[in-house]
Amino acid sequence: MSGLEEYQFLRKRHVRFLQRCVQVLPYSAVTFDTSRMTVLFFTLSGLDLLNALDEIDDAERKHIIDWIYSLQILPEDKDQMSRAGFRGGSSLASCRSSNKYLSNISSFDCGHITMTYTALASLVILGDDLSRVNREAVLAHVAALQCEDGSFFSTLGGSENDMRFMYCAATICYILQDFSAINIDAAVKYIVNSMSYEGAMGQGIYLESHGGSSYCAVATLQLMGKLDSGLSNTQRQRLVRWLVSRLTEGGFQGRPNKRADTCYTFWIGASLKLLGCLDLLDISTLRQFVLSTQDPITGGLAKYPDTPPDGLHTYLGISGLALLEQDELRTIDPALNITQRALKHLHTLHKNNLQNSDPSIKC
Repeated sequence: MSGLEEYQFLRKRHVRFLQRCVQVLPYSAVTFDTSRMTVLFFTLSGLDLLNALDEIDDAERKHIIDWIYSLQILPEDKDQMSRAGFRGGSSLASCRSSNKYLSNISSFDCGHITMTYTALASLVILGDDLSRVNREAVLAHVAALQCEDGSFFSTLGGSENDMRFMYCAATICYILQDFSAINIDAAVKYIVNSMSYEGAMGQGIYLESHGGSSYCAVATLQLMGKLDSGLSNTQRQRLVRWLVSRLTEGGFQGRPNKRADTCYTFWIGASLKLLGCLDLLDISTLRQFVLSTQDPITGGLAKYPDTPPDGLHTYLGISGLALLEQDELRTIDPALNITQRALKHLHTLHKNNLQNSDPSIKC
């Protein structure tokens, strides 16, 4: 960020950037092929924040919804339930099989907890009713991924287990309104034990405090209804102090001795919002840092000023600005990381499901 230069929010260019992300990605993004579901989520939620979701017409919206459901793994029997959930993309040949059941596709083909979260969130953003989601199977998949220490793997068969995937588990259970798949006491214990001597959370026990990990921890507690009881007043105060101390160069860094990075505008900003301390920030300066990472030609936001934009930083920069209530963006829910408009639709689905399960209940 240079001096006192004032930047303007390039809304139309960002809309066009995200529209291109829906249609085609540059060759440099080929490594994200197995994570296309997350790219889709960043794009859709970004357009929603920009109040530009109507740029996707009804035919394309239906095509996207059908594509998301095509990546859902539908087990044939209960022995295969733990392999359910959603894939991240159609790279595997089995995704293009005419037979939709798991018994006839690769044993290496199973859902991924992050892709399942972003798939469900994307469906909610698009206004889908989630009627085609195999809830029982998805929840069985989530339950199978929890470790004894309370953390979660990302996929069946082994992976890293840390705070990121615990957050994804909590979002899935919140969207489906069923937390029976999570051992909540173990999850809370894991979060608390992951607080380092610095005062914030790492990816796990004895690991370095990190802005992204702290967000995942705080948001998970919020979604599970444990934010008030899970942390003591002293722990909350130390956490807030660590988060605010990440301000540098006008923006937020993810951990000490790192450069300010656009994405932490959301990760750390949302954590402070959930903790009721967003008013501690210099919003004007933080906004200018985010806007300094815009590409004035192509649109989109980058990790740092004067570097190429990408979908992740574009979305998290815009969602960070939405947290700060800047630039006429739609308001965002800091825990689920979707707009309040999308959250309202989700709550309507929750009420309808509750009424359908018990007609005597009036919502």
